[in-house]
Amino acid sequence: MQKDVPVQIKAIGNIEAYTTVAIKSQVSGQIARIHFTEGSDVEKGALLISIDPEPFRATLSQCEATLAKDQAQAKFAREQANRYEGLLKDGIVTRDQYESLHSNAESLEATLAADRAAIKNARIQLGYCSIRSPISGRTGTVALQTGNLVKANDLPIVTINQLSPIYVTFSLPEKRLAEIKRAMAASQLKIEAVIPNEPGSTETGTISFLDNAVNPATGTIKLKGVFANKARKLWPGQFTDVVITLASRQNAVVIPTHAIQTSQEGEFVYVVRPDTTVEMRQVTSATVAGEETVIEKGLAPGETVVVDGQLRLTPGATVEAKEKPPAGSKK
Repeated sequence: MQKDVPVQIKAIGNIEAYTTVAIKSQVSGQIARIHFTEGSDVEKGALLISIDPEPFRATLSQCEATLAKDQAQAKFAREQANRYEGLLKDGIVTRDQYESLHSNAESLEATLAADRAAIKNARIQLGYCSIRSPISGRTGTVALQTGNLVKANDLPIVTINQLSPIYVTFSLPEKRLAEIKRAMAASQLKIEAVIPNEPGSTETGTISFLDNAVNPATGTIKLKGVFANKARKLWPGQFTDVVITLASRQNAVVIPTHAIQTSQEGEFVYVVRPDTTVEMRQVTSATVAGEETVIEKGLAPGETVVVDGQLRLTPGATVEAKEKPPAGSKK
């Protein structure tokens, strides 16, 4: 039989989250409230955790009070320096006296800049008391609960995985690299991932990453496929079968896979002659497509092969077709 057969590569892949973020506190303090339940979905920007803000509000108020005090001192110092500038022109005060007051006024101006920076930092620290999600995803186990003390940049409180889209990582032999590169250059290379524990159910995606080097230890190259995963059937950490379709072989000669036998000389099939006797024919198979195999060499379109009872046959034996031959027995 002749038909168009997809040229495919199969591999085993590992499902990975598209993005993983470990949520840590940027300030030390006490957890006042957790705003989500572990294992739930959260949106980007959603409030996750509140750290007790009172100590940070107190620090901010103290910085604002220090600024107000220094502003009053700086104002007085500027006015005093301006008065002494006029007195210096009249010769009433010395230049050293004027320079001293002028330097004091400039010093207080610098102090005001430092006070404003301290207030900005205090507001940032206060803002860190509200921990928000940087991505949309699904939360994992919560390591600390309300009332626990946390340290800045210490252990993660919770980890968020982005599940839509999602990655499937797999490796292929380096001998397939050339045809993969050609297929990727021609168009966006599509792949299928078999849904774990759901035979026959697949998710379609595209190749998004081809590593820049072959692993010399294994002779393989790493690839990644990205899948929309809208139904959340692919889950991080699972293994899945991956099928990459490179191209389509036009008008290929195919036979049922179970028609092919193996000997010391290689693969062979029994071909039925016009007089219903059989001959043993060496063949070269190319790819397997489901329950059929593409024959590269050894068979011509229209020839008939034996698909049942081959073990009882010898070259020259006579065969007869069953009344209801298996589908695809004539090729």
